[in-house]
Amino acid sequence: MAPAPAEAAITTEAELRELLGEPMERAINKERVRLKPIDRRWLAASPLCFLATSDELGNCDVSPKGDPAGFVKVLDEARLAIPERPGNRRADGYHNILRNPHVGLIFVVPGRTETLRINGRARLVREAAYFDDMVVKGHRPIMALEVEIEQIFFHCAKAFMRSALWKPPTWDPDQLPPHAAIVKSVQWTRESLEELTEYYGASYEKSIYVTKK
Repeated sequence: MAPAPAEAAITTEAELRELLGEPMERAINKERVRLKPIDRRWLAASPLCFLATSDELGNCDVSPKGDPAGFVKVLDEARLAIPERPGNRRADGYHNILRNPHVGLIFVVPGRTETLRINGRARLVREAAYFDDMVVKGHRPIMALEVEIEQIFFHCAKAFMRSALWKPPTWDPDQLPPHAAIVKSVQWTRESLEELTEYYGASYEKSIYVTKK
C-alpha cells in the first residue's frame, strides 16, 4: 500500500487547528501542577503506568511500569516516585532521562476508561528511606524514578471506549502465538523454541522480583 501523498501531510499548526478545531474551555482549564486528593486516590488504585521519554535528539521510548496497585509513592503534592524492578537491563528510558529529564506518564486503573496524565522532570535515585515502603514479596526496588510534577490532568475516556479494552468479549489473546514463538520469529537466539517456551513458562512469573546474575 502506497503512503499518503506529500500534499496530504499536515505541516503547520494552522492546518492542524483547521482540521481538528479549537479545544473546549474545559479541556484547556483542566491542567494542574499539584496533586489533589482524587489524584492520590487514582494513584493508589493504579497497578500500571506508561513512562514516555526521549533523549536529547528526540529519539523516543515508552515503557510500562507495573506492580500491585498503589506501587507509586506520593512524596508530596508535587513529587512522586516509581520503583524499578528486575528487567531485561536495556534501560532505554532511563538512558534517555540521563540525557533529557522530561517525562510523560499515563496511569491506568483496570475497568476505568479515563487515565491520569502527569508530565514533569525526572531523576534516578539509588536509595531513599521510602524504598522500605516499596517492598513487594520481600524485595526492595533496585532504584526509583522520582518525578517533579509540572502538569497533571485526567484524560477523557474515548480511546478506551473505542477500543473496548476492558470488555472481555473483545479479548482474544490466542489469535497471536505464544511469546516464546514471537521471540524466535523476530530475532536470533541461542535458545531453542523449546528452551524459550520453558523460560517463559510457569516459573517466569515466580522470578519477576528476583535480580538475576
